[in-house]
Amino acid sequence: MERLQKVIAASGIASRRKAEELILAKKVMVNGKVVSELGVKVKDNDIISVDGQPINREEKVYYLLNKPRGVITSTSDEHGRKTVVSLIPESKRIYPVGRLDYDTTGALILTNDGEFANMMMHPSNEIDKVYIAKIKGMLLPSEIMQLKNGVMIDGIMTSKSRVKVKKVDKSTNTSIIEIIIHEGKNHQVKKMFESIGKEVLKLKRERIAFLDLKGLNSGEYRKLNHKEVSKLYVLAREK
Repeated sequence: MERLQKVIAASGIASRRKAEELILAKKVMVNGKVVSELGVKVKDNDIISVDGQPINREEKVYYLLNKPRGVITSTSDEHGRKTVVSLIPESKRIYPVGRLDYDTTGALILTNDGEFANMMMHPSNEIDKVYIAKIKGMLLPSEIMQLKNGVMIDGIMTSKSRVKVKKVDKSTNTSIIEIIIHEGKNHQVKKMFESIGKEVLKLKRERIAFLDLKGLNSGEYRKLNHKEVSKLYVLAREK
């Protein structure tokens, strides 16, 4: 169930604040009955009308995209660059859950469900975000511990993370590192490595919680099913 004003706002006919004004002005009906108090919750099959006109309730959709390099994580771009939303033309009004940098690839969820997006992004829910980073140089044991325990970026200490060295190539002086975080600060993974003097050469988000990129080539996407969405809510509630 969702709050009535939120459903009205999601339909696109009014902002949430305006929807609240309409409710208080007794211009909203649910299943033929006038609602004049805030806080009322409605079910998916409830019939809602505003000023006597039924609203179109938007179906909630959830996509998993394998974001390519060189695509903006945004709904639009003033410079005309390709956006992640443009890669999913079948859906009219969706937005990305969190961000991936212009040159970062991998798993990205897009949806029109604001509550779900907030749940996925809030650090307290500890949703795993699994990255594979190719860095210049090798990590010392002390540097691994720094990353695990949290480092200072932009004046804020990051939460604890999990770090694993996957591969070391001495001939090219590079390493492949898996790092798992729960936050989504701006350029976070790159800045975490930067804080210990390491440059990230390539970065890919391989997994969000249990959602991996199996079967998705770069630029491809798929819809999440009801079972997957429900499982993500369960994971958040367990924290």
